[in-house]
Amino acid sequence: MNFKEAKAHKKDAVKNADESVSNLFHIIITPSNTDESAKFITDFLRSPETFNDESCKDYCSDDDYEVVSFKKEPTDVD
Repeated sequence: MNFKEAKAHKKDAVKNADESVSNLFHIIITPSNTDESAKFITDFLRSPETFNDESCKDYCSDDDYEVVSFKKEPTDVD
């Protein structure tokens, strides 16, 4: 999906997630390309607070995105 579609999908996912999911999981937009996604997630995990939805564009070469969720590490939990 393109970035605009991914942003809408993330918005729905966050809206439909209950509070425990929001507290325990990151829900982010990432490039669909596996290598680009891995690089983005690695950098994201170093400093999640410095990233926003637009940050993934710097890692994406083909305007193809997906929305993913993964468990926050204990040090990431608010």
